Amino acid sequence: MSSIEPSRTLVVFPGQGSLGTHAGQPWTDAAAWSVVHEISDTTHIDVSALLVSAPAEDLVRTDNAQIATFALSMVGWRHFREHHPSPAYFAGHSLGEISALVAADVLTLADGAALVAARGRAMRDAADQNPGTMIALMGPSEGAEDAVAQCAGVYVANRNGPGQIVVSGPPAAMDDVAERYRELGWRRATRLNVGGAFHSPLMVPAQVELNDALEKTQFLEGSGRVASNVDAHFHDGGDHWRARLREQMTSPVDFEGVIASVPVDVDTVIEMPPAGTLVGLIKRIRDFALLTPLNAPESWTP
Repeated sequence: MSSIEPSRTLVVFPGQGSLGTHAGQPWTDAAAWSVVHEISDTTHIDVSALLVSAPAEDLVRTDNAQIATFALSMVGWRHFREHHPSPAYFAGHSLGEISALVAADVLTLADGAALVAARGRAMRDAADQNPGTMIALMGPSEGAEDAVAQCAGVYVANRNGPGQIVVSGPPAAMDDVAERYRELGWRRATRLNVGGAFHSPLMVPAQVELNDALEKTQFLEGSGRVASNVDAHFHDGGDHWRARLREQMTSPVDFEGVIASVPVDVDTVIEMPPAGTLVGLIKRIRDFALLTPLNAPESWTP
C-alpha cells in the first residue's frame, strides 16, 4: 500500500448489516488477525468462529453480528496502521461509530470490544421485548419521507443518502409500509434481514441497559476527529461521547449528513472491512479522488 496524507483522509467503519458469512477468511493468515484473539479474550466470545465458519443464521443474531463486524473492522484497521500513519478523520455507520472511536484512540480496543458486546446484548434483549424490523426505501417523490414518517408506528432510522432512507417499526407497521410504499411516494421497498427495529423508540430498553456499560467506560481525548451519527458533525474525544452513544440507540443515523460535513480538503476515503456498503452510499453523496474498500490484506494497492 502506498502512503496517504493523514490530514486529507477519512476512514469509515461499517455497521452490522455489512457482514456476510466467512468474511474473515481472507484475513486469517495476516498478522493483524491477532486482534480477533484479543477481542475474544476480552468478551469471552469465539469471534474467530463467527468470522470464519458460522452459518448465516448465526450472523443474523444481533449480538453475534455486532461483535463479529467490530472485530473484522479492527483487523482491517490494525493492518492499515501497519502501513500508514493514522488519518485525521473517522466515521462509522451505527455500530461502526464505536469502531471509529477505537481507531481514533477515544476508546481502547478492550473497552470498545466490551461496549460492543454489551450493546449487542442490549439490542437483542430489546428486540425480544419489542419485536420489529426494518425496510429500506428508495426513490422518493416529493413529500415521501414525511408521508412514511406519519404512518403509525413507523420511524425513520437511517438517512443513508439522496433518495434512500431506512424505516423501523413493529411488524404490522412494516407490513403496512411494504404494501403501500408506492402510494406513499417510494419506487422501491426492501425488507432488511435484521433482528429488530433499530434506531427507534422500540430500542429504549436497550438504551437503558447499555447505559450501565457506558457509565463504566473511559472516553479518552483521542488522536483524531470522529463524526457523530446523531448530529452529523465531527468531534474530538472526551466524555461527551457517552451521551452521544446513548442517544444513537433511539435516534436516526444521519450518514448522509456525516459525509456532507466532511471537510472540503479531504480527498481520500477508505472503508474498513467488511467493506463495500458504505463506499456505495458515499458515491451518491459526494465525490472523492480515492474512495475504496479494504476487504483483504492485498485488496488496496493505489
